[in-house]
Amino acid sequence: MSAQSAVRVPSRGNGAAQAAPPATAWGARLRGRMSAARRSWRRLVLVGIVLSYVGVIVVAPLAALVAGALSQGWGAVKSALADPAVAGAFLLTLQISLITVAVTGTFGALVAWMLVRYPVPGRRIINGLIDLPFALSSVVVGFTLILLFGRLGPLYHLEYVLGLRIVFAVPGMVLATIFVTLPFMIRELMPVIMGLDREQERAAATLGARPWQTFLLVSLPALRWAILYGLVLTFARALGEFGAVLVVGNDIQGLTETVPLFIYRALANRDAGGAYTVALLLGALSLMLAVGIEWLRRFQRR
Repeated sequence: MSAQSAVRVPSRGNGAAQAAPPATAWGARLRGRMSAARRSWRRLVLVGIVLSYVGVIVVAPLAALVAGALSQGWGAVKSALADPAVAGAFLLTLQISLITVAVTGTFGALVAWMLVRYPVPGRRIINGLIDLPFALSSVVVGFTLILLFGRLGPLYHLEYVLGLRIVFAVPGMVLATIFVTLPFMIRELMPVIMGLDREQERAAATLGARPWQTFLLVSLPALRWAILYGLVLTFARALGEFGAVLVVGNDIQGLTETVPLFIYRALANRDAGGAYTVALLLGALSLMLAVGIEWLRRFQRR
């Protein structure tokens, strides 16, 4: 009897265990649904916060530009676009931006390669100075150029040697824009150069390739997307530069007036229609560049 009871007791226990799983499974499903609901609620809150932030910071200013540009009708927009000063400002801005991209792209790539591949003395100091434009106000940059190339500056006579005017002229604005956009190409290239596979370069050298051939045929193709990404960032930053070019260029209409300076002058002269229209065009161009950068980033990941 004791043996039978010992056998039956576990059987009863097994029956209870067989009756328990439905309730346990139902409770587990309920807890899972509640947990999923909490996660969904948190996700919705986070998405709402992000969308609200983007709406306030990005969408609202763009909507205000569109509303301001169209507030006086299409006639005001056409009149602003027909202004020769607008075309001149865009032309000068594009010229400065393209020169900046060419200079920064070339020398920025060389600096990035040098800092990564060669034991340069004082490399940490140079690496820290590269980020100086991020911390220094662009107005201070323009003022520094005036102190250097002004009549009382140590480099004033360099203008006569070079045969060009720097302060309150386009060359000074180009120098200011180059300084402001200095870090973008270097900071974009350095991590990619660090991650290059050196075995392929050694294999090319073993097969008889010269250093310049190794760079052009092996290293440069691996850097092409980083270079393009840095160039787009530099161009976008150069388009919107205001403080440095205002100080060093002095906003001379028809001579040193870029698109941001035109917007500033139009607002000062109470030409809201022209300011809104030109700002909308500049914002649309910047938005196209931002979308292009994101497209390049996704294409690079593929």
